[in-house]
Amino acid sequence: TSAAYAQSLPWTYGVTGVADDDRLNIRAEPSAGSDIIGDYFAYAINIEVLELSADGAWGKVGAGERNGWVAMRFLDRQNDPEPNAFPRPMICSGTEPFWTLGGYLRGDSYSEPGSLNNALTLLEEGRAGKQGAYAVFEEGPTLNHRLIVKRGRCNDGMSDLDYGWQAMLFTHAPDGNSVKSGCC
Repeated sequence: TSAAYAQSLPWTYGVTGVADDDRLNIRAEPSAGSDIIGDYFAYAINIEVLELSADGAWGKVGAGERNGWVAMRFLDRQNDPEPNAFPRPMICSGTEPFWTLGGYLRGDSYSEPGSLNNALTLLEEGRAGKQGAYAVFEEGPTLNHRLIVKRGRCNDGMSDLDYGWQAMLFTHAPDGNSVKSGCC
């Protein structure tokens, strides 16, 4: 893995070089002797690598409610996203107040306490500076959400899990506007 890749992390990877009937182990520390805390199927894709170990041999990934490490020799970097496209799939969420906005390949949704999985219509998307992107979603005729995401370490403050994207969610509604922060 080159230094140029490390500068643009987080990045998505796919598993390579693992037998069909085997798994790629996620380890607690960047070491082959470290405890196994999870795994990926032989053809897993969209694995987000957050950072590299000092020697570049291991990549830090999400593993449930925590982070773990996988051997980079078994990961293949996926293609660059379109230059003005909002990254997909991407799930962003925040706490205090709790919210989740999912940007999926087959549709988008928003939820918060009291309103679960409301379908969204994508109105606009584009690049937001060098390291980020934005998307504007319509939830209803007078309710819009503008989500701005940028590459960078983020923690929700409630778990030991690090994320690779920071988020700001601007909601425009008849009963008032709001700004929320979160991670993706």
